[in-house]
Amino acid sequence: MIGLCVFVAAFTAAAMPQSSAPVPPSQPLTATAWSILQRALTSKRASKRANAAHSLRLVHDNPRAEEMLQHALGDPNSKVRAAAARALGPMGARSSVPKLNALLNDRDPLVVLAAAHSLYLLGERDAVYDVDYQMLLGERKTAAGFVHSQLDQLRDPKVVAMMALETGLGFVPFGGEGYEFYKRISKDDRTPVRVAAAKELVNDRDPKIDRALAQACSDRKPAVRAAAVFAIAKRDNPALLNAIAPLLGDKNESVKYEAAAAILRLDSVRSANGKN
Repeated sequence: MIGLCVFVAAFTAAAMPQSSAPVPPSQPLTATAWSILQRALTSKRASKRANAAHSLRLVHDNPRAEEMLQHALGDPNSKVRAAAARALGPMGARSSVPKLNALLNDRDPLVVLAAAHSLYLLGERDAVYDVDYQMLLGERKTAAGFVHSQLDQLRDPKVVAMMALETGLGFVPFGGEGYEFYKRISKDDRTPVRVAAAKELVNDRDPKIDRALAQACSDRKPAVRAAAVFAIAKRDNPALLNAIAPLLGDKNESVKYEAAAAILRLDSVRSANGKN
């Protein structure tokens, strides 16, 4: 394990303010967040719909968010369906189990695996084991195209960057072949390390980590800003809402949607704390 100081240094290095549009002061943060995500999920661009669906994984125990994702499960674009399916598991959306089960018959293997992953997280292990067994034996119709589909995904730099953002150095191991592959595609040998640092610092409650994450919200690299928002959301500390709020006007769509979902999550935590 790399020392905490090294992680903080890697994460906050090269930070530079990122210009963004101001958040409308007349609207509460949560109303603005919902509006941003709703517009994105009804956009004509599939990439916007997929990114917005992906971001909603941060919002827990929220019927409105679950309903939005359940609607996205029927999207004509497979990347949107996969993003929605994968988000429902981390949300703990038990009401989505029947719809996720239906997606196990989707024509796209990435959608099938996304649905299976969420079903696994939701405790529906038998259905997932059946899918894995059929994939292993080649009995499932989508199995033949699975490896080819995965290779196509790995040729897309944006998909590789998203995988790195989601799994940190688990997908792009520092010093390993995956890391070198990421560097050749992205021409960036620092961002994956700093993204991983954000993930590593999620559970460390030292106040200086809060400050480092807040500073990273204005980093020049979108992947680092998004990772900082993710880490702040997972820390469930409403005191950091002000660090995220400006990112509702971020020029990068993924960062903007992550910020919107994070605000909804932290506002829910703040409301729950007020009731206790």
